[in-house]
Amino acid sequence: MNLVEPHLSEPGSDKAPDFSAATLELDAAAETDRIAEKIREQVLRDLRRRGAVVGLSGGIDSSVTAALCVKALGPKKVVAILMPEKDSDDESLVLGKLVADELGIECVTENIEPILTAAGCYRRRDEFIRKLVPEFGPGWGCKIVLSNALEGGINISQLVVESPEGEQQKKRMPIDVYHGVVAAANMKQRTRKQLEYFHADRLNYAVAGTPNRLEHDQGFFVKNGDGAADLKPIAHLYKSQVYQLAEHLSVPEEIRRRPPTTDTWSLPQSQEEFYFALPYQQMDLCLYGLNNNVPEDAVAASAGLTAEQVQMVWRDIAAKRRVAHYLHAAPLLVDDASG
Repeated sequence: MNLVEPHLSEPGSDKAPDFSAATLELDAAAETDRIAEKIREQVLRDLRRRGAVVGLSGGIDSSVTAALCVKALGPKKVVAILMPEKDSDDESLVLGKLVADELGIECVTENIEPILTAAGCYRRRDEFIRKLVPEFGPGWGCKIVLSNALEGGINISQLVVESPEGEQQKKRMPIDVYHGVVAAANMKQRTRKQLEYFHADRLNYAVAGTPNRLEHDQGFFVKNGDGAADLKPIAHLYKSQVYQLAEHLSVPEEIRRRPPTTDTWSLPQSQEEFYFALPYQQMDLCLYGLNNNVPEDAVAASAGLTAEQVQMVWRDIAAKRRVAHYLHAAPLLVDDASG
């Protein structure tokens, strides 16, 4: 990957290392061509599939993934799947259609609300929420937030609910309630992936996953849900770099301006509220710094943090990597069954 390496000072030098957001700058045109060539090789030769299916969310990652697949395979060999449900932001569907139209690709809309209702997704979630908020019901909104990792200590999951009258409550979640609510919410990602593979199977296409490096590294995905894919074209790119490719690929400005969201809960929620310690610009710098042994003082200066805060973020990254180990793991076997 064509990253600009940080120009670190010589050992013993008093000069601060030359490390900044510019460290994550890449040659967007060259990287786009490189990824497109790899997609062609993986889809057509390695996987022996005819094209690619991409689940479009109206976000930057899925939009860039779809655009890269179009560059690699052509618009007639890429199909976008839009999968709204009752908690989805209406803007997600509008922006997903906008991307499909801009790319000139076939777009299939699958409303997954009936499937989720039949499987008890909303009912199961609400039953766990009512253990904390007995009055929770129709017309209420909800989301999960975490305490900020910069405060130190253990991240605490909290439930935020909003009544139809707009009154909010925040409750600390016992572990059984947290697991129950998240398990129900994860049904959404697994249902979407089921439909992506239906369309991939009927077309003899491959499923292109959309996680960026930050999400892939930190386990910000559902196992056998949005974590499942046949290829993941942007999993090596920091989120900041995905935005660079988005500009080069002329992804609509409305999407490039849109703040990253989970689009899973009925209340608006940012990714850092639910999972990451910081906005992606700072998280990218902290993750790159940790991966490349950049001194904490240099990372702190570039990210607008203190050295102590950088250490807290690094501890949070390490903790999430331990969780991600399970998410990345293949099924365990007693003996090698490959032949």
